[in-house]
Amino acid sequence: MAKRRDSSQVVWSTTDGDLRKARDPRRVVHATDGGPVRVRREVAGRRGKAATTVSNLAMTDEQLRELAGRLKKRCGVGGSVKDGVIELQGDHRDVVVAVLEGEGHRVVLAGG
Repeated sequence: MAKRRDSSQVVWSTTDGDLRKARDPRRVVHATDGGPVRVRREVAGRRGKAATTVSNLAMTDEQLRELAGRLKKRCGVGGSVKDGVIELQGDHRDVVVAVLEGEGHRVVLAGG
């Protein structure tokens, strides 16, 4: 016999997506190689539009979203967090490096 869901149980959220698959964001810590934070400018898969990505941060999803929010406000752009990588619209490497170094992270510009 199949389980019935309570009709008042929320299964989808605009901020968190499918809650049936949701994990506790405080527990998920993204693996890093122990090196510096990598800040990169990417255009691949974005129809030629530049995006700044920040990776190799040993933070939980919640902490990454908080940092992404601060970076987006500082740069005045949109962005998101996907698979432990912060993506910002446009080329904002200099500002991102300054903010991260100000917070005590070791930062390196990666890529070209």
